Amino acid sequence: MKGYRISVLRHGMTEANEKGIYIGSTDLPLSDKGAADLAAKMDEFDYPTVHRVYSSPLKRCIETAEILFPYTELCPVDDLRELNFGDFENKSIDELAKRADYNQWLRGGKESRPPNGESLEELTARTYKALHAVIMDMMESGLTHCAMITHGGIISNMLSCFGIPKYPPTQITAEAGGGFDIIVTTQMWLNSQAFEILGYCPYDRIPDEEY
Repeated sequence: MKGYRISVLRHGMTEANEKGIYIGSTDLPLSDKGAADLAAKMDEFDYPTVHRVYSSPLKRCIETAEILFPYTELCPVDDLRELNFGDFENKSIDELAKRADYNQWLRGGKESRPPNGESLEELTARTYKALHAVIMDMMESGLTHCAMITHGGIISNMLSCFGIPKYPPTQITAEAGGGFDIIVTTQMWLNSQAFEILGYCPYDRIPDEEY
């Protein structure tokens, strides 16, 4: 049975990421360092050759896709955007640490949401919607390997909720410009809404053999 492979990658760093500031729906570009770090990763590791890139519509993801896959068709997917942190947006952990509503949110479950923000339950619902749309598009188009550029929270949520084997979100975090390869078959997805987690992406570069 045909398998459909997706390289799920986190965007490069922004200035807010570097300063430890919450950004979800805020549409920031990559920082100069973030863009340079992605270029350095391309020199150090092998990124796959893919048929299409599905991306969050936010600038930091679009710019990451243009750096890592400059000659590949790019398709923005609105539901791949990061969690909306509401009143916690653009604030650092140090700023929020003494706020009761922040600590309540950290202790809360899937239904807990930041003030004026989005809950984990809502995030999971649209993550499923985005993933389903991507997988269906790949199947209909006959594309066997594509990339997905999205956000750290989306990746951890996606893999912990729909991936096999099962991992807690804290064990499947993606670094900037990095992520995981997953593979899904039509039967797996339509019957179980699940995919298999294969391993890390990008790949270690195999040194040329010396003769």
